[in-house]
Amino acid sequence: MVIAIDGPAGSGKSTIARLLAERLNFTYINSGNLYRAITLRCLRKHISPTDPEKALACAREAYIDYQGQQVLLDGEVVDSLLHSDEIDAWVAQLSAIVPIRHVVNDLIRKIAQGKHVVVEGRDITTVVFPDAEYRFFLDASPESRARRRYLQGISQLSLEEIADGIRKRDEIDRNKAEGSLKIADGVVYLDTSDLTIEQVYDRLIEKIQI
Repeated sequence: MVIAIDGPAGSGKSTIARLLAERLNFTYINSGNLYRAITLRCLRKHISPTDPEKALACAREAYIDYQGQQVLLDGEVVDSLLHSDEIDAWVAQLSAIVPIRHVVNDLIRKIAQGKHVVVEGRDITTVVFPDAEYRFFLDASPESRARRRYLQGISQLSLEEIADGIRKRDEIDRNKAEGSLKIADGVVYLDTSDLTIEQVYDRLIEKIQI
């Protein structure tokens, strides 16, 4: 079974996907973290994430997998490194490179094969798993999403700077040549701006039949 969760950055996808996976005992896959891992690898190798040919080669040479709910990059657990301001500044541009999207999408399908999974990320419900048994699109206002990121305490930026970055990233995501941010037909839409995580969980789990 595949439960696919789509939506913009900061809408609560990761938190709710982790919670669903834990409570249902499903495998959790975060597509955004796979792009972030490739971005990290490029930066470590002094490759510009906006250089299509070199970034693609970097992606193809990477060994990326999941160990439980943790991302392995070339054998190293890198979760704590994936949400830095530097990664945030580059990941949307790297993920707009179409051949890299193909690499990541193939990797997601490979990891998910033969498993019950909760997989989240932009374009999961439209491109990667358009036929998933359950598809959800979580949304929230830019202000609400920025506040959540700010309260995580990871970023060194101000609340206003985070909000501005989110708006710019939304613009990039909406205009990607492939895998753009959009709500597909048949997807359950939920605005999480004023909902707690448990309220979001309750709204989703009532739609899911195990």
